[in-house]
Amino acid sequence: MSLLLAIDTATEACSAALWQDGAILSRYQVAPRGHTELILPMVQELLAEAGVTLAQLDGLAFGRGPGSFTGVRITLGVAQGLAFGADLPLVGVSNLQALAQGAHRHGGCERVLAAIDARMDEIYVGGFALEQGVMIETLPEQVLAPKDFLAAGDERWQQGAGSGFVTYPDLTGRVDVLCEAVPFPEARDMLPAALQDLAAGKGVSAAEARPVYLRDKVTWQKLPGR
Repeated sequence: MSLLLAIDTATEACSAALWQDGAILSRYQVAPRGHTELILPMVQELLAEAGVTLAQLDGLAFGRGPGSFTGVRITLGVAQGLAFGADLPLVGVSNLQALAQGAHRHGGCERVLAAIDARMDEIYVGGFALEQGVMIETLPEQVLAPKDFLAAGDERWQQGAGSGFVTYPDLTGRVDVLCEAVPFPEARDMLPAALQDLAAGKGVSAAEARPVYLRDKVTWQKLPGR
């Protein structure tokens, strides 16, 4: 796998990354309401910097969620559009897994608890451990109230990462250290898992790509009479 693009807009951060024969080019910006304006220019900049075209890519990875409903849909829609036009295989990568991979990249820890603020007094949370350079899920991803997560057990983790720890500081009691350098997932940290999955033949067509929300309800409700 010599050329792989990854994109993500599932949280407050917007990012894109390009793997080119082991070298990584990336773009990252925290812009909660600017994803639709930022993501395609980021992709174009990376391709231009690498001197390649979309058609030359071997595959495309995208942040499949969990995250904001709108953000996940933007990522999926852009990924499907790019993949369909260039006939590229797609692979979805968990945003929680990307957080854990980013924490490992910054701190070197091999057991990471990742938590994203899910609004509505809930968090998206999952636990991961390093296997052959890739963070693998060991505590299933779930959405629940922080107090319910804390009451469910007492397992400790080497490191914590994600906005969930910022919004709900009590979660830090479950980790030895908080990786403050990784508040949001980055596309570059989706590359290890995506490379592994594509090498294993797990890529899918644009029509087959699916998001993962972890819950059915959304954070916005129409008010009576509106």
